[in-house]
Amino acid sequence: MADQSFKPGEMDITEQEKTFDGFMRWVVRGAIVCIVIVVFLAIYAR
Repeated sequence: MADQSFKPGEMDITEQEKTFDGFMRWVVRGAIVCIVIVVFLAIYAR
């Protein structure tokens, strides 16, 4: 069966935090690039 010695809050999550921070950084950068492209097209595409 499952290990019953697990206690919430005791697991080391530093790697997951680093991975999530990196993921969010790329998502924000990607969103900024998309917004810049849309603004560029709105200004110069005729």
